[in-house]
Amino acid sequence: MVPLASQVPPNRCLDLPGGPLNPQAYLDSLQPVGWKLGLERMHRLSTALGLPQHRFASIHVVGTNGKSSVTRMIAALLEAHGVSAGACVSPHPVSWSERILIGGEEIGDEGFANAVERTAEAAETVNRSFEEGESVTQFEVATAAAFVALAAARVQVAVVEAGLGGRLDATNTIPSRVTVLTSIGLDHTEWLGETELEIAAEKLAVLRDHTTLVLGRVSPEVAALAARTAAERGAELIVGPADPGADIELRAVGAFQRRNFALASAAAEAYLGELSPARVAAVGETLAVPGRLERVAGGPPVFLDAAHNPDGAAALAEGLGEVAAGRPVVACLAALADKDAASMVRALAPALERAVCTELPAAALQARGLPGTGSHSAAKLAFACEEAGLAAEQEPDFDAAVRRGRRLAAELPEGILLITGSHYVLAPARGALRVCEDSAGERI
Repeated sequence: MVPLASQVPPNRCLDLPGGPLNPQAYLDSLQPVGWKLGLERMHRLSTALGLPQHRFASIHVVGTNGKSSVTRMIAALLEAHGVSAGACVSPHPVSWSERILIGGEEIGDEGFANAVERTAEAAETVNRSFEEGESVTQFEVATAAAFVALAAARVQVAVVEAGLGGRLDATNTIPSRVTVLTSIGLDHTEWLGETELEIAAEKLAVLRDHTTLVLGRVSPEVAALAARTAAERGAELIVGPADPGADIELRAVGAFQRRNFALASAAAEAYLGELSPARVAAVGETLAVPGRLERVAGGPPVFLDAAHNPDGAAALAEGLGEVAAGRPVVACLAALADKDAASMVRALAPALERAVCTELPAAALQARGLPGTGSHSAAKLAFACEEAGLAAEQEPDFDAAVRRGRRLAAELPEGILLITGSHYVLAPARGALRVCEDSAGERI
């Protein structure tokens, strides 16, 4: 990685030409390198900042799927019980500030700019202590800035979503009191291991001694590993409900969100003690989770979902059955090249009528810290659909594929359009949908 000082001209990160720091431009200016795991850089950076993550209590959320939803839900439940809470989630659809939530809302411009400026100053100091060619990473700077912002907001508790894995992830510098393991699946195997047990071990490594581990739905083998890890560290183990039921009405739709909400409730209770049923119900009825079976338009109805691996696709297919209720679903599909697209398509195919296969815009990946990362070709996705018995067509241009998907859905009786396959479909999909207005101009 190129040192920070050579990425941004001297003082530019603190005084951009024509005005003060632009936090979005600064974070974008840091050369992304994909995943560069390790804690030494983050320890140095957070120490230079005065260990902001020690100024609030913390709950760490790790797992393969469900992390963002569970993180948001825990924070909302804490707020509903009178505890000021913040959250750190990733990745972001459009703006880096979307990763930091204070009281359930995206951090304001001033608070975000102040946090990033402080972190930029510390990063320049820390980078001078490294050997040539080494510097703090983009994700580390973003994570440290989130800790600075949460401390400045004086939150009592921060719920922090891990980025990749856990043991060597930059978020593993918080003194968490509760750890939540949402799920385990075969994703990021090049970094975390080839088996569920290897991946689970990386994620369970964040568990602190004499704290609490809240366990989501996992295999018996992973559950046994979690129990052993908790026992070794003197931690209490709480197993989330196997069947959360439907006794609480959720605004966030789908059976997977009912499971996520039940797990979040167990985590909030592990931190707070007994919860108020009325307050839990109120959160369930009002909390929306962006990018998770999120309805963004109508005429035909359009849903966005960030499912980006086979387990996520299977959960989405389950949720679609509830949302569509027998109506035909057309999917606009795009996926990063390192994902198991064939398995994702096989999981989704039974819930779909047909698909329009497309590709993620290179500019969108570049802007979100993934330069050089490609997506599966539309042709490859279409072949996977055909192999799964799903009628499909190819349209490499993302905007054109969304328009085509809408037309196809509109031609079907009560058709629905689903746009899915990656976190990185969310922002371009919103743009292609023209600020979520349906063909009649009705705002949804």
